[in-house]
Amino acid sequence: MDKKSIGVGLMGLGVIGGQVAKVLLERAEMLAERVGSPLVLRRIKVLEQDLTRSQAMVMEHQLFTTDEDEFFATPGMDIVIEVIGGEKPALSYQKRALSAGKHVVTANKEVIAKYGLELMALARQNNVSLHYEAAAGGGTPLIAPFQRDLVANKINGIYAIINGTTNYILTSMSREGMDFASALSQAQKMGYAEADPKNDIEGIDAAYKLAILASLAFQSQIRPDDIYCEGISKLSSRDFRYAKELGFAIKLLAIAKQYDASIEVRVHPVFIPQDYFLAKVDGVYNAVLVEGDLIGKVTFIGKGAGALPTSSAVVADVVSTAREIVSGVGCVVAWEPKAGKKIKPMSEIETRFYIRMNIADSAGVLAQIARVLGDNDISIASAIQKESDELSQTAEIVIMTHPAREKAVQQALGELERLDVVKEINNSIRVEE
Repeated sequence: MDKKSIGVGLMGLGVIGGQVAKVLLERAEMLAERVGSPLVLRRIKVLEQDLTRSQAMVMEHQLFTTDEDEFFATPGMDIVIEVIGGEKPALSYQKRALSAGKHVVTANKEVIAKYGLELMALARQNNVSLHYEAAAGGGTPLIAPFQRDLVANKINGIYAIINGTTNYILTSMSREGMDFASALSQAQKMGYAEADPKNDIEGIDAAYKLAILASLAFQSQIRPDDIYCEGISKLSSRDFRYAKELGFAIKLLAIAKQYDASIEVRVHPVFIPQDYFLAKVDGVYNAVLVEGDLIGKVTFIGKGAGALPTSSAVVADVVSTAREIVSGVGCVVAWEPKAGKKIKPMSEIETRFYIRMNIADSAGVLAQIARVLGDNDISIASAIQKESDELSQTAEIVIMTHPAREKAVQQALGELERLDVVKEINNSIRVEE
């Protein structure tokens, strides 16, 4: 297609949007060479307060608008980049852009996880593209490999550390012996955690990303609500100390497995052996291990969040879209979901468990605990008394189980809590091997 320039509209001028604008403007010549046509930033939709940002102050004032209608009326705008985040109003903006025949590039994991299929259908209907590389791995390439490089494989499993904030917190708790509150406070001071960190520490952000990756990998519609989700706020420095003694690390893992008739999807803290690769991924780094029937195991690792890596993925999607426009390619939505596979209920999952509890320091207590576990078909691999308190006549024990069904373990934990000799169940963490 003979096109003198490709117009770009940007929605959002926060940390990510500001960096995307900077790359588009400062690297315009390099990007034009790689596309085969200049990329021209024609309009930026902002909030009133965004106009006082340092990034806005050094850009041409006529680029900005606070009015949605004025933004979409901008002549010659071929690609819309949405980096506002959240569901509203971002979803309506993406729909409006696609309906108007504009290609969309987004970093919005929540919108893609919840409404990706609806948006892809809209893109097909209007013969335009929807790209969202930055929505799953930030700057770590994941979407493109699933859409292109791994398509000949049957993907059997995904094991992923896909939230840099929680990985930083867990690393601090492991290395420095910090409690959860102190590690979170440090992450906030370093700028790795938001003032309201709920989406990160409760596993919600990881669940959005897993929904996107599992949907692509298994060619099925996986919704965030399908994913069992448990955060890291119940973890204690003692759990990390005992994990090390037992030869494990603790990570927040996003896990997806595909069986003949079902799909398993879950996000929660896990014990993983210290010699496993994922156990060694620390700080704000993300890592995704994919198991395919042809390729075997392949791992993607990189910084998942932050302005620089995320802008790298967003601009790469813009360049890919621009190349499609230059070559006259229309919609390149790569897949449609297949029906037939059910989501395996969490109650049916089988894993080993680590259980830490305070008990009465007296004879016969362990026998009562073993009886409850045995009655629920849970076999004890080891039981170790860690600490005792003579004043309160209590002791702390750590139990490692053999693989057991989730429903049985939760039933047993409920029964143990009702025993007079069990003072408190401090934590229970699944073991992934």
